[in-house]
Amino acid sequence: MTIARHLATIDLLRSRPFPTQPVRSDVGTSAPGYHTAELSTSEELRDDLSQREVTEEQYDAEREALAAVLSARWGLPQVFSLSSVLSRSVEEEHIPEPWGLLSASVPDVHVWHVEGQWVVLGVSQWDTELPYQLLAVVTEVDPP
Repeated sequence: MTIARHLATIDLLRSRPFPTQPVRSDVGTSAPGYHTAELSTSEELRDDLSQREVTEEQYDAEREALAAVLSARWGLPQVFSLSSVLSRSVEEEHIPEPWGLLSASVPDVHVWHVEGQWVVLGVSQWDTELPYQLLAVVTEVDPP
């Protein structure tokens, strides 16, 4: 059950204290104020445009399925683009982490505010040859 495994990972992140220094965890990375998890990662993609499109659709569908389950728990998420956050960071505005990191590779996110924490889902794709990732972030840092 992939969705069940993703939910367990998100619940684990929500229960962990935030570290005082950046560290690699068993599911991703953690730093002061946030945890990230790489819920799933595709194979590396080469020059096959049709395969990239299929993979992108698959990862978007996986995010939507997980978002539906989380919405049943916490209500509908806020859904917004991170493009303006990326633009602001390029213009040398300080963007707090994890938002700066997310904006570099995740075009849009689904966000829930739960018990003082932000739970974030997004699909990352750093480069046309690099894999897609379904990411979850739990943070106490407000979105910029």
